[in-house]
Amino acid sequence: MMIKAVSEFFEKEGVMDLAEYKSRGSDVPVKDYLLRRAFGSWNRVLSVVNKRYPVSVAPVEVEAPKKAPKVKAEKEDVE
Repeated sequence: MMIKAVSEFFEKEGVMDLAEYKSRGSDVPVKDYLLRRAFGSWNRVLSVVNKRYPVSVAPVEVEAPKKAPKVKAEKEDVE
């Protein structure tokens, strides 16, 4: 139940690290110390969320970088 609630919260707000999660105060569904007590560490909480209830995030479209036009180097005649 805790992991499902956290996963739904992450879908709305985005996946965050422990410091950002703590900064949300009482707006989070489960307090961080309860999650860490149950799972051991914050990284383990995140891995369990990813395994059991994966957070689906829409892929960000990134434009391909434009290539600079090739400049021909002109050689100077040395006399």
